[in-house]
Amino acid sequence: MSGSTKIDEFLEDIQFQSSEKFEILKSVRKIFNDVNPQLDEEIKYGGLVFNLSNTLTGGVFVYAQHISIEFSFGAELADPDKILEGKGKKRRHIKIRQIQDIQEKKVKGFVASAMNEHKE
Repeated sequence: MSGSTKIDEFLEDIQFQSSEKFEILKSVRKIFNDVNPQLDEEIKYGGLVFNLSNTLTGGVFVYAQHISIEFSFGAELADPDKILEGKGKKRRHIKIRQIQDIQEKKVKGFVASAMNEHKE
């Protein structure tokens, strides 16, 4: 099965489960692809992940109560408003519970920063 077929099936599954989560996922995916059209997408670890120059930079994972936007090198991102969650050495995430959280939690800025941190 090709990567795009797996992605299409993943998106269809989410749309079937919850139209609200599908809209959030679609919006976040668009942000990643608008910020850097060179990203490669694949289904991995149960979510939609984004790779830049063969390096995993982030991903979107759907859970029962929220959608998590993961940043592989999130600990390196500036976060003066303390939006990012997580305490590991490298990774950080943002929990999205409703569509307006995307703007309120400054997702586009974090995605842009994450892509700029790991340009080749």
